[in-house]
Amino acid sequence: MAREFSRQERVGDYLQRELAILIQRELRDPRLGMVSITAVRVSRDMAHAQVFVTLLEGDSEEDAKPSVDVLNGAAGFLRSALAKDASMRTVPRLRFRFDTSVGRGRDLEALIARAKEADARFASSDLGQNPPEDNDALDAGS
Repeated sequence: MAREFSRQERVGDYLQRELAILIQRELRDPRLGMVSITAVRVSRDMAHAQVFVTLLEGDSEEDAKPSVDVLNGAAGFLRSALAKDASMRTVPRLRFRFDTSVGRGRDLEALIARAKEADARFASSDLGQNPPEDNDALDAGS
């Protein structure tokens, strides 16, 4: 059975697509880096939307602060540009936040890679590859 999408999810997806285009084409601020919108969460009453962004250049919140400040400053402009094209009664107020989940994902990926390397080293070591031979046990079994 097909999954039903709630209105909040549909509005969030629409806002994510449209904001990505608007930010790329309309905002001309030199402090704004290469921004990617990762998710949009819309409140139940459709009055507010949290827009989560990441930067292609930096992984930390300190690196993203100038870009997030620019986006929050341009939120009114972006909202009015969305209102021109959207067929919604009201466009949610936008609040931009840095998405830390991407950085956490990279950290976990690095930890998994290190664990795999350690397992591979252990398996290929003398202890894991060549168990000690017991000559007496071999002679007793024949």
